[in-house]
Amino acid sequence: MIIEVCAGSLEDCLTAQVAGADRIELNSALHLGGLTPSLATVRLAKQAVTLPLICMVRPRAAGFCYSDREKAVMRLDAQLLLEAGADGLASGALTPDGQLDTSFTAELIALCHSHGAEFVFHRAFDVVKDPFDMAEQLIALGCDRILTSGQMATAPEGRDLLRQLQARFGQQMAFCMGAGISADNVVDLIRETGIAQVHASFKGWALDPTSSGNGVDYSYAQPDHYDLVLADKVTALKKALLEAGLV
Repeated sequence: MIIEVCAGSLEDCLTAQVAGADRIELNSALHLGGLTPSLATVRLAKQAVTLPLICMVRPRAAGFCYSDREKAVMRLDAQLLLEAGADGLASGALTPDGQLDTSFTAELIALCHSHGAEFVFHRAFDVVKDPFDMAEQLIALGCDRILTSGQMATAPEGRDLLRQLQARFGQQMAFCMGAGISADNVVDLIRETGIAQVHASFKGWALDPTSSGNGVDYSYAQPDHYDLVLADKVTALKKALLEAGLV
């Protein structure tokens, strides 16, 4: 059983470790779905925590169809993150019609493996038309794991597809389910899908009173607050798993 914390800062990484998580996916800009973290954050996180650190490689918000210039940035980001000690990369690239960008994905997978790191195809998987064909292609390319909500807004809503993916491909590919997972639903989801890896942001809010003033407002979602990982939410989920005998 693996609990992966979706972290957006060095502080989140430290919280994840103290709270008993098993792995970290490190991003920036979680409110945009997660973008590439800074090298400074990665280097300091590698010094501060012992958990495996998976780094997002995503240059912008919105979709996953990237220009040649964006791919150049992603290649260099990927190389620098791996050199900084990332234990893996999470990324995903699609063609304009929503198919797998095969050549670029193969390139990123090969780069990861050349550094002894793993490659995770992230929730770009959830917008493709044929998840079974996509899974087969990723297995053929040597992808190590797929992060998915089962092509729904949340994993609880996508549990049927998650179960089918695990049953069909679980011996060839690791799946990690994410989105909408909490202490209240994690046990049922694991038992229903057979997937033993969960990913969540464990989101809370912290006050920054300088977020607004004089008619200017930089806050989002919560006025004058920013998001962060709450240790209590991580420990509550882990407690639910322990009580169910799943860890």
